[in-house]
This record gives sequence, C-alpha cells and structure tokens, in this order.
Amino acid sequence: MQLYHHPYSIESQKVRLALEERNIDYTSYHINPVTGKNMDPSFFRMNPTAKLPVFQNGSHVIFNTIEIIQYIERIALVSSGSGIITQSSKKVIEWMYKIQEWNPKFFTFSHIPEKYYMSVSKFIRRVIIARMSESPDLATAYHTKLKQAYETEEKLRDPQVLQTSTQHLIRLLDDVEAQLEQTLYLAGDEFTLADVMLVPVLARLGLLGLENDYINCRPKLAEYWRLVQERPSYKKVIGKHFQGWKRQKTLFKTWCIIRMRCLLKRY
Repeated sequence: MQLYHHPYSIESQKVRLALEERNIDYTSYHINPVTGKNMDPSFFRMNPTAKLPVFQNGSHVIFNTIEIIQYIERIALVSSGSGIITQSSKKVIEWMYKIQEWNPKFFTFSHIPEKYYMSVSKFIRRVIIARMSESPDLATAYHTKLKQAYETEEKLRDPQVLQTSTQHLIRLLDDVEAQLEQTLYLAGDEFTLADVMLVPVLARLGLLGLENDYINCRPKLAEYWRLVQERPSYKKVIGKHFQGWKRQKTLFKTWCIIRMRCLLKRY
C-alpha cells in the first residue's frame, strides 16, 4: 500500500492519523503541492484532480479522504479478526462528513501574507503551463487546473467568500464544544475516526497562530486539544513537523525551491 501525501496537507494528515491509529503499514511518498510536484505527469495521470492524498493498494486508487479512511478501517477490521477493532458507528460517520464539509483552503490562504500567496500562485500557474506543453495528451486536465488557479485568486479577493468560510468554521467549532461538554472525545469516551478528522483542523489553526481566537476561547475544546496532542499518532504525523526548527525548516526549504526555480526559469 502506498500513500502519496505531504506533512502540511490537512487531508493527508487525516489519512495518516487513521493509518497510525489502525496500525496499518504503508509506503510513504512525499508530494509537495507548493512546489508543483502534484502536477508532474506521472502523478497527474494517477489523479487528475492533483489533490492530496492519494492512496494506492495494487490497482485500487482512492483520492477521496473519507473513502480512504473507510477503506483503511475495512482493512483493519479484516486484519484484526479478533473483534478488538469495531466498525465506526453512525455518530462517528456523521461527524466525519460534518467536519469534511468545511473547506480550509480559503481560510488558510486568507491568513497568509498576500505577497507570499500570490508568488506561489504565479509559480504554480507556470508549472501547469510547462507540464501542459510536456504532456499534450493531458492538456485538457491541465487547463482545468489552470482555470481553477485563476478562480481561486479571484475568490480570495471576495470578502464574502472569506466570511462564509470563517463562519462555517465557527459553527463547526461551536458544535464540537457543545459535544465535548458531554463526552471526552467527539463521538464518545474513546478516540475514533471522527477525532482523526478533527485534529488536523485544530493543528491548522495552531500553525496559523490562531489557537487563542478559535481553540483556547472554548474551554472544552482547549482541554481536548491538549489531550489529543499527547497521542503517539499525533506526535508522529503532525507534532514532529510543526514544532520548533522543523517547522521553519520545511517552510524555508519550500520557499528556497520556489525562488531558485523561478530564478532559473525551471518550472
């Protein structure tokens, strides 16, 4: 089994947490979307959406986050054969879909300095155009991605889009706070796949320096956040990439790659 992902991708984090929590072995391949690696023809042929993550088991390829996680759960159920691992309840599944409804893209971009976002966006557009000329058979799919890139830039200039995304997040966190007043974790007193879906959302808020605005102001959520950060799966999937110099190293390395390729005009 192979997983194509990146440590800073929220969707990748969800899947990797599920794999770690269910003790599933897999081969890891890092694909950095900020440097345009997801636009390489080999990856693009496998997944024309160019989105992360992509999970491959033999000829079976999945790139929908919830479908991947449910597939992982089925593998774990078959592998255990002991009844220790049980199938997710209806409540867990409902929370999974509820969390997945919030798209972090516009919220994240709105909290990044415009000059950095626009530099990366311009670079990605040049990468797409370069790959389009290299693989004319994929021109239609690449053109779709180019159009989406322009549409994203346009939407970021619309205050209503950003306001809608923020309001959606606030409603979600308020619902989570209400639930945590009744249970230790999101769907009961055990850590489940519902928590796997939520933890990367909280990690993104931490990465953006917004913990006080969205997490710490909700007492139960703040307590929950401290609790889940102690889990081995969190430390392996997210913690080690977000703490101290490693966080700065990843961001600095990515920015240097982009600047160098722009300087050399090697897209």
